[in-house]
Amino acid sequence: MATESATARVAQAGKFLSFILGDEEYGLEILKVQEINGMMGITRVPRTPEYVRGVINLRGRVIPIVSLRRKFKMPAVADTEKTCIIVVQVGYGDREITMGIIVDEVSEVLNIGDGQIEPPPSFGGGMEEADFITGMGKLENKVVILLDIDRVMSGSEMDAVVQAAG
Repeated sequence: MATESATARVAQAGKFLSFILGDEEYGLEILKVQEINGMMGITRVPRTPEYVRGVINLRGRVIPIVSLRRKFKMPAVADTEKTCIIVVQVGYGDREITMGIIVDEVSEVLNIGDGQIEPPPSFGGGMEEADFITGMGKLENKVVILLDIDRVMSGSEMDAVVQAAG
């Protein structure tokens, strides 16, 4: 895994959970998804970054919750009946952290083949800002942005998330 940080990882064919944020559709490797929940009471934790919405009690475990909208610097919107928390397993150092990500809407499970994945586009010199994008899934009449959930948060950001959960 040490060499992986030096080179961008490209998405492998397989099953992805797709979800909506704003006008865009994103996909996560289905193996990283633990469960999907509707919105529930989130306890705000003082002095945490704005993208950390707080924590929830999920069957006796305190789980940190991150707003992907805020993390991606998108405008905030009110939660709706379609707003969901996707509970994911995120690689953090040598361990796995369970956390929730808030998305506008969960779409479907997509089966994306090798021929349907293109490498992420080059955004010029600042690609490290988007190195969590592992590919672009090309499906019929849409493009799905494929994410590496392990890379969406930087090390210091994950420290803040873990700290929020106590």
